[in-house]
Amino acid sequence: MTDSKRRKGLMAASALLGGVLVLTACSGGDDKASGSGSGDTSQAKADEAAAKKSSEAQITITPKDGSNNASINNSAAVTVSKGTLTSVAMTTADGKAVTGTLSADKKTWKPTTQLERSTNYKVAAEAKDSEGRVAHENASFTTVSPANSFIGNFTPEDGSTVGVGMPVSINFDKAITNKAAVQKGITVTSSSGQEVVGHWFNANRIDFRPETYWKENSTVTLKLALDGVQGASGVYGVQQKTVTFHIGRNQISYVDAQTKQLKVTRDGKVVKTIPISAGSPENKTYEGIMVMSEKFKETRMNGATVGFTDDDGKGEYDIKDVPHAIRLTNSGTFLHGNYWGAKSIFGSVNTSHGCVGLSDTKGANDPNTPAAWMYNNSILGDVVVVKNTGDKTVAPDNGFNGWNMDWAQWKAGSAV
Repeated sequence: MTDSKRRKGLMAASALLGGVLVLTACSGGDDKASGSGSGDTSQAKADEAAAKKSSEAQITITPKDGSNNASINNSAAVTVSKGTLTSVAMTTADGKAVTGTLSADKKTWKPTTQLERSTNYKVAAEAKDSEGRVAHENASFTTVSPANSFIGNFTPEDGSTVGVGMPVSINFDKAITNKAAVQKGITVTSSSGQEVVGHWFNANRIDFRPETYWKENSTVTLKLALDGVQGASGVYGVQQKTVTFHIGRNQISYVDAQTKQLKVTRDGKVVKTIPISAGSPENKTYEGIMVMSEKFKETRMNGATVGFTDDDGKGEYDIKDVPHAIRLTNSGTFLHGNYWGAKSIFGSVNTSHGCVGLSDTKGANDPNTPAAWMYNNSILGDVVVVKNTGDKTVAPDNGFNGWNMDWAQWKAGSAV
């Protein structure tokens, strides 16, 4: 083949290939130019028609789909704009239904119960717009896990009546590093108008009290607004609660280890004097202001649990039925009945391992004993002031005994 023939063949092939490429590249333009696909058969027309059929109702589900660490209190809700809700179904992953309430205007739905932690929830919602067109929305989320949340166990109980010395004490199940944020989420107020301040004893405990004892017959309100509050890295609060308790009469008792007498006062007047036996010279009773934190008609006291042991490691004492016991410290100081000691010791000699003993009978069934009277006429939160024992002052965090700190020391422990 000559060069001229070869060139003519290549040119023809190139022209043919180019024509194919041109046709391929311009096929859409040719169709449009010819009018095919125009008018009522175009995609734009189809989209416009579909849009006219869609509901204008806009459903919003919170938390958003796929969320984790969701609040168990306030986060779950379904709302709608440009329409009304017609149905909402919220279930756990295993199909358990969650009850909820629909607002009067049918714009909002919320669960009526607190959600569970570490639980996956699914929400399916339906709404209609003004033209009756239906819209649907679905979402799922997982609530915060115990590992990523904290709760506070508080004292006193809701609705209780306590003595003038009872602080509001909150113990958290996780160490709190963001103390200011958590404290700001806690409010304690009194109907007496007393200023109430919180004091952190450690990363897990905060107590609240006024400068002086609560005013008798007042009402104290504790509000926990800790839902979603970050207490530490990756750890959030889940509590949202209001608690109220009543302050009873003003009863303060005074234990004098030197005179070996206990004087009970109400509203400043002595109503009862009881002979006692406090800690022996070898085992002195703590001095200071103590608050009654627990009461037991009978309880076991084993010396081994508080460090009083014999050479064999067993407790120096183990009394299984101590009557009319009232706890004053976490470390084991009680004001309690004593049936095993001679009646002559009360008011004359200190013989205990650090507790304050009152005469009593075995079985705790005699209401006429001094210990029974004290037990029956005391409530949690009543104050016991102990003096002249020769021992150190009780630590403020050993029980509810923060009253042993002056007001400046107390306020210095606040994070806000």
